[in-house]
Amino acid sequence: MEFKDYYGVLGVEPSAGEAEIKTAYRRLARKYHPDVSKEKSAEEKFKAVNEAYEALRDPAKRKAYDQLRAGGYRPGDEVRPPPGGFGRGPAGQADFDFDEIFAGGGAGGGFSDFFENLFGRGGGQRGRGQPGAHAGAPAGDTRAKFAVPLQAVYAGSSVRVAVNGRTLDVRVPKGIKPGQVIRLARQGNGGRDLLLEVEYAADPQFEVDGRNVIHVLPVAPWEAALGATLSVPTLGGAVELKIPADSESGRKLRLRGRGLPGAGDTASGDQIVELEILAPKAHTEAQRNAYAAMRDVFGNDWRRA
Repeated sequence: MEFKDYYGVLGVEPSAGEAEIKTAYRRLARKYHPDVSKEKSAEEKFKAVNEAYEALRDPAKRKAYDQLRAGGYRPGDEVRPPPGGFGRGPAGQADFDFDEIFAGGGAGGGFSDFFENLFGRGGGQRGRGQPGAHAGAPAGDTRAKFAVPLQAVYAGSSVRVAVNGRTLDVRVPKGIKPGQVIRLARQGNGGRDLLLEVEYAADPQFEVDGRNVIHVLPVAPWEAALGATLSVPTLGGAVELKIPADSESGRKLRLRGRGLPGAGDTASGDQIVELEILAPKAHTEAQRNAYAAMRDVFGNDWRRA
């Protein structure tokens, strides 16, 4: 399989912190989102950005990837699994367990062979989901992590996932929480049960805070100053949101009931829309003149407002 430079894809240094990686991901995911970008290669770039973030956002996955990278591999190099697979470090010493960091690939698919082999979905992996490898699993059952898209959690829909070389349609209970387990009878090794431990897949538009979801909405300076009604994505589809006049960057608006659904008597969460004021680039003479007019009208007084 061919080595991929996940840091290069996100445009960050290998020493980048979690916040820097998240910021780079959000910027690029928004830029290449198929619903927004008109570039021909936008979909492939969008998948690459998601794959890189999925690997680097998780400490265990990042450690696994960094260990491989430290072996001298560079983009385009052919990666050959060491004896015993990627689950062991130098001299056969167990350094991390790929069983523990198995990910379902975010149901949207599109992950490369490199990602799938490295993190346990492709061939050549040892002991993927072996019985008893995970604390809390009944003897003989197979347990694996399952990265579920937020849209499936919101709607309670089915997700197609590859496990041990097979493709399964998994029904996701509406409002399921990270850490909860979906049991698939007789789908594990040797006809045992398969226990899928849920985690939320990274999403380019939403972050999760309990039952609430957070969306950062880019707004133009004049929309923030004068007010506007803008289309905002939610897990249930786009809605119209009124932006109050004189809004500042960082202002938070609430869409009640638009977060993740609750279970039982638990109320559904809200969607928090955080405004991010962005100045669009001036591509024409008329646009540059408009900025010049703003400069002449506002001067430096706005800094003291």
